[in-house]
Amino acid sequence: MNTVLQAAVPSQLIFLPGVAGNPAFWRPVGERLATPAEQCYLGWPGFGPTPADPAVRGLDDLAARLAEEIDRPTALIAQSMGGVVAVLAALQAPRLVTHLVLAATSGGIDLAGLGAEDWRPEFERANPGLPRWFSSYRADLGAHFDSLQMPALLLWGDADPISPVAVGRRLERLLPDARLEIIAGGGHDLAQALPQQVAPLIDAYLAGMPPLR
Repeated sequence: MNTVLQAAVPSQLIFLPGVAGNPAFWRPVGERLATPAEQCYLGWPGFGPTPADPAVRGLDDLAARLAEEIDRPTALIAQSMGGVVAVLAALQAPRLVTHLVLAATSGGIDLAGLGAEDWRPEFERANPGLPRWFSSYRADLGAHFDSLQMPALLLWGDADPISPVAVGRRLERLLPDARLEIIAGGGHDLAQALPQQVAPLIDAYLAGMPPLR
């Protein structure tokens, strides 16, 4: 565990879904949070109920749009590939992104040798009409992590083949100020499936409290 520095309490929580773009993914967690901050649940243009936007053509566009909309101290709370968007946005708005909460994500690092199952072929077969922004993204952001001085909470399940615990441990080493929390029995959807365990971890972290152990 890296040393966690005291950060400003955010006045806004922005929740980012995974590759399916479901804006409701984080609601079971959000409804249980005690942190007194405005909540905003985003989807991806062209995915699910969110209308397509011709100006958005990839993750860099998504992150730029998100960074432009952050106008107050904000925690980005992101699932899976949404975590890559969160990292990209935090790199663009480091003064206003006070916290990162990253669940079961690559965070934009190279997963080679970490035992991660490749989700892309199955997802593309099951969703032939969706944009390929996420499945085609291959950039390695690890070299930029030194710029991410805000604290980061990493939430992982020990039963996740897509983003195994080894990925979380790598991110914990790379990020300047990170804490990894491993949830027993959690899968790739641990934030949605186990909100009663996830929400208290996020509340404690945003309040600057030590781990709940």
